[in-house]
Amino acid sequence: MSEEPSKVLPFIEHLVELRKRLIIIVIAVVIGMGFAWNLADEILVFMEKPLTGATYLDTAKQKGYLYLKENYPAIYGRANLEKELNKPKKQHSLNYTAPLEPFFIQCKISVIAGFVLVLPIVFHQIWAFIAPGLTRKERKLVVPFITVATVAFCLGAMFFLTTIWPFIINFSLSYETEGLRSWLSLSAYVDFCLRLILLFGLIAELPVLTLLLSRFGIVSYEFLAPKRKYALLASSIVAAFHSDLVTMFVIMIPLYLMYEVSVWVALIFGKKKTIPEPETT
Repeated sequence: MSEEPSKVLPFIEHLVELRKRLIIIVIAVVIGMGFAWNLADEILVFMEKPLTGATYLDTAKQKGYLYLKENYPAIYGRANLEKELNKPKKQHSLNYTAPLEPFFIQCKISVIAGFVLVLPIVFHQIWAFIAPGLTRKERKLVVPFITVATVAFCLGAMFFLTTIWPFIINFSLSYETEGLRSWLSLSAYVDFCLRLILLFGLIAELPVLTLLLSRFGIVSYEFLAPKRKYALLASSIVAAFHSDLVTMFVIMIPLYLMYEVSVWVALIFGKKKTIPEPETT
């Protein structure tokens, strides 16, 4: 009976410590939201770029048409690509139906942007929570961890915004016809984009997490490499939570590729096993 309080106290102390770290993170995000509030309009304009045709896909399409026109005029004329090349750009815009919908969208964008701004603080609090269980040598990795984790999240988010998001929107708009026009909802558009920004940021953290765990000897290349089929299955399950098939594939493929990167990270940077020397008699 006397041993039970000693087992409960550490658990309660962990909960108190977790609450403290979460409170600091929430305060930091709120402060970051205040700094990002005036940037929300510029961020929304950047998110709307696929609707204006100012993306790499539109540029590549125009260059492709011009290349065929100059080098393969027969194919260019047979496919009637002159009409596609000179087709006027359709103007697409976001629409809202509720009176305060733009205000709440600005709040959502500001929260996510504020979260990204204070990522070093977020990762520092995560490190501070797990630090008591680390050795003195492992605790010195705090600055590299915060730096790499922050950069990885930002790279994942920017990769989505500049590469994946234009592809999704262009694919959606390709179904427009004379009798079928898009009527994009502001909330649906922004919510979908913000959710995937966070998801791709977290996907980019997978190699960082693997690097950390492999340095601590928790996971290894030998442990991760044989489980590729399970990783592919898990990637499919995570991606299946999104309603459409296209988004499912653009999530599943990068997620599995990050697992492959993690496998090689564990091989290159993982903790090396020491082979005990045979005892001499």
